[in-house]
Amino acid sequence: MRKEFERVTPESVGIRSKAIMDYIDALERSNTEMHGLMIMRHGKICAEGWWQPFAPGLRHGLQSHTKTYAATAVGIAYTEGILRLDERLIDIFPEESPAQPSENLKKLTVCDVLCMGCGMDTMPCPTEHWIRDFLHTPVVHEPGTTYMYNSVGSSILGAIVRKKTGEGLHEYLTKRLFRKIGIDPENIRWYYMPDGMETGGGGMLATTEDNLRLMKLYADGGVWEGERILAEDYVRLATTNQNDSATESINNPEASDNFLGYGFQIWMCKPKGVYRADGAMGQFTIVCPDQDMLIAINETAIGAHWAQSTLDITWEFLKQIQDETLCEDSEAARLSERLRRLNLPNPVVRQQSSLAAQLNGRVFTVESGVLSAEIYNFMSGKDICPVETFSFLFNSYGCEWITQSAEESRKIFVSTVGSRFANIVGGQQDQTRLLVCDGAWTEECVFEMNLRWVETCFTKRLTFRFADGKVYIEDVDNNAFRSDGPRCIVAR
Repeated sequence: MRKEFERVTPESVGIRSKAIMDYIDALERSNTEMHGLMIMRHGKICAEGWWQPFAPGLRHGLQSHTKTYAATAVGIAYTEGILRLDERLIDIFPEESPAQPSENLKKLTVCDVLCMGCGMDTMPCPTEHWIRDFLHTPVVHEPGTTYMYNSVGSSILGAIVRKKTGEGLHEYLTKRLFRKIGIDPENIRWYYMPDGMETGGGGMLATTEDNLRLMKLYADGGVWEGERILAEDYVRLATTNQNDSATESINNPEASDNFLGYGFQIWMCKPKGVYRADGAMGQFTIVCPDQDMLIAINETAIGAHWAQSTLDITWEFLKQIQDETLCEDSEAARLSERLRRLNLPNPVVRQQSSLAAQLNGRVFTVESGVLSAEIYNFMSGKDICPVETFSFLFNSYGCEWITQSAEESRKIFVSTVGSRFANIVGGQQDQTRLLVCDGAWTEECVFEMNLRWVETCFTKRLTFRFADGKVYIEDVDNNAFRSDGPRCIVAR
């Protein structure tokens, strides 16, 4: 049984409700899609809201925000005396290390991996032998002297914990972190490396409040309700600059908050003393020690420049925080009402087509290209199972899109009436199951379908153009981890 945080008005903790209203306005005007927001000050929640169909109890893909959980597992093991930060990786993984390790590899320690100081210029693609592949990647620079963002290295942190304790990240964190700080382990999901290890570099799904609880542990110096979970010195190192990250400007010139230094899987920020856990496409949990404040955000930001926009908007909001208790006014009630009514824009209703009735029940076979409604996860190394055949059943509410792959048959309900239909797909073992869909006839012979995996940032638009007895399909998604552009599929 977890202890719930106290919910209070913003004015009672020195924040004007209008300032939060303006903050939300600015976030909604930016080129990001907001999913969830929580603001805590003085240990109390003063504002929280989710843009439907996103919701407070619904887990959300974290991407690299996962890295902070993996580093926390290492920190707990360090606190328990199970490992040292100066331990060499070749001593932890002797079987996977080269028989004749390079001088730089000999120097590579747990601390170097924590602060993205592995000394490598590349990271390996995931295979069943990914730990061996990592340790056979050339360590070009002396560890700790250069910075390179290395997601495989972040997954190595989980492998270190598994090697030392015999437990994977989920099992280890359930007993030592999740249950202690109020995170429901049954609601957590993970993507996995090819050998079955949780993907510590970017494979976790958790709620907005889970992330806030994790970073509150750091904000409170590693202590939760009187129990020390992380050693004080570990928290200090984790939340201060351990490796200069200015070289991030080469690959992500717009992401200026990435150039300011890196702790242990935690980024330094522009406001003095502020730090954050950070996942691609705008998964932020920001700790502001001087204001005694945390802000947790889930969103879809396409490109580093729009994620940076969210941070810039947040820094402007922080400037308005007061130290004194404020008198409440009508803005508090308006803010509360607004937070209850947050919503994504509804789909646009477009024309119907006489072609729909002719297509009902017709089975199309994919001739070229790869058709899928699945999410691509580059860290797992797992191939997506493509659709082999599909059909439509149209009615006045929308349609059923029925797909058949080598693994399963799937029926997806798609709304065409200006709403979205929710589908629960897959099985209990799947990381994401909630799929909401809408569609429209954009032309007499063109049907456009939008698929949104609500437990993630990811959306997909499938455009079906029916002509000459075939259907030509364009597949476009917003996945930040794919660079192959629109995909073309032909079915007959």
